[in-house]
Amino acid sequence: MRGSALARFNAASAESAQEALLRCCGSHRWAQRVAEHRPYPDLDALLAAADEASYDLRHADLAEALTGEFSAGLAHDAPYAAHLALGAAHAEYERKFGHAFVICLDGHPAEEHAHQVLAAIRRRMAHEVDEERATSADELRRVARSRLAQLVGFLHVPGGAVGRAADDASELGRFAPVG
Repeated sequence: MRGSALARFNAASAESAQEALLRCCGSHRWAQRVAEHRPYPDLDALLAAADEASYDLRHADLAEALTGEFSAGLAHDAPYAAHLALGAAHAEYERKFGHAFVICLDGHPAEEHAHQVLAAIRRRMAHEVDEERATSADELRRVARSRLAQLVGFLHVPGGAVGRAADDASELGRFAPVG
């Protein structure tokens, strides 16, 4: 199953691959670069190419990618006070930095997400704009890696990334394996 999803990704048209990649990272330049270097022999090679493309993002590319992100909320059954605190923190962050807060939560269980997000927002609010841009770029790279691995069916990290469509592997396009 794993190899077949990667094989389908490798065999897809450039347009289809780029469309799917844009769901992993909203930079057209990033998606084009990753798609152009196909075929990938394995996940490690794909992730290395994605990292290289991420490190080469210009300021405008990063801004484009961050525009497509959104600050995710909490599970519906979370306490109302937690929703309020997280909403206020996201709003303050977005007001200061002009884009959604992005964080990769791979390795953290869902019950820790709210605490991790709130702590990270509070810590990162002390950053200067340039420092936060670099931090956001690194978090976006980590989120893109997680989504990309989901895209080609190598893992599923429920709620691992806070941002656009991170919780739903089916949102990552036709390359995600079924079953």
